[in-house]
Amino acid sequence: MPTLSGISFIRNGIERGYPFMEAIQTLSVLCDEVIVAVGDSTDGTRQAMVEAGLPNLRIVETQWDDNNRVGGTELARQTNIALRHARGEWCLYLQGDELIHEDDFALLRDEIARADRDPRIEALLFTWLHFYGSYDYIGVGRQWYRREIRAFRNTGRVLSWRDAQGFRTRDDRGRIRKLYARQTAVRIFHYGWVRHPHAMQAKQHAFQRLYHDDAWLVAHLPQSADFPATCYELARYTGTHPAIMHPRIERDRQWTVMFDPNKRSRKPLLVAISDWIERRTGWRIGEYRNFIERR
Repeated sequence: MPTLSGISFIRNGIERGYPFMEAIQTLSVLCDEVIVAVGDSTDGTRQAMVEAGLPNLRIVETQWDDNNRVGGTELARQTNIALRHARGEWCLYLQGDELIHEDDFALLRDEIARADRDPRIEALLFTWLHFYGSYDYIGVGRQWYRREIRAFRNTGRVLSWRDAQGFRTRDDRGRIRKLYARQTAVRIFHYGWVRHPHAMQAKQHAFQRLYHDDAWLVAHLPQSADFPATCYELARYTGTHPAIMHPRIERDRQWTVMFDPNKRSRKPLLVAISDWIERRTGWRIGEYRNFIERR
């Protein structure tokens, strides 16, 4: 098994309702070292990490460029700060609202060890579960990305790309290209859309500032703390959650029970047609791929 560095970034994770400590503790179990770029926070985020006492955790303190409002690229810049400190042969990346189920730990280790023996494979693809509104529902259809890179060889040439959803690498000539990646059955539990409405409001405001100017924020962001009804289609989730999430799930029931899965946006016609084809064939028309898949 190659050495493994866990990397992540966070800023004001408590105020914005991120399960970032659960994500970091997951990385701590799986990795030889964990590097987290901790932005200039005002809500005790850094202190919570220090008090966790994780022996393999390294905190890298950073300053966010609040004037960078171009395409969410500040997220990639923060990811790359953590990545530059990684010393492992492979990296495992989790954002502050992403977790891996303990049932997948052995599979993850096996897949990394297998890929490490195959020089054709530079990265691994994981499968996404996007929870929405409560821990009992997931968003489905082309509105949600299905898979992305979250583990890759630490060659020193890999960089977080655009708004940190995926990664790229530099070739021998310095040109940027996609990574060659293999699909796995490892699941990412994405809890980015399961937050108390007030935390969701704070998160949405901070997140959209990474993409838009103040005039856009005033025109488009809701002023109330009502949960946004932006999902087109939901499916009931009947599986289990990572054990480390159980206390949070129980604590959050006081507001997740109020989520109405029937309150959602109308699906555009072209999206409905695409989803209909995908359900019958498995093919998603025009799906964006942040990678080059190899088997």
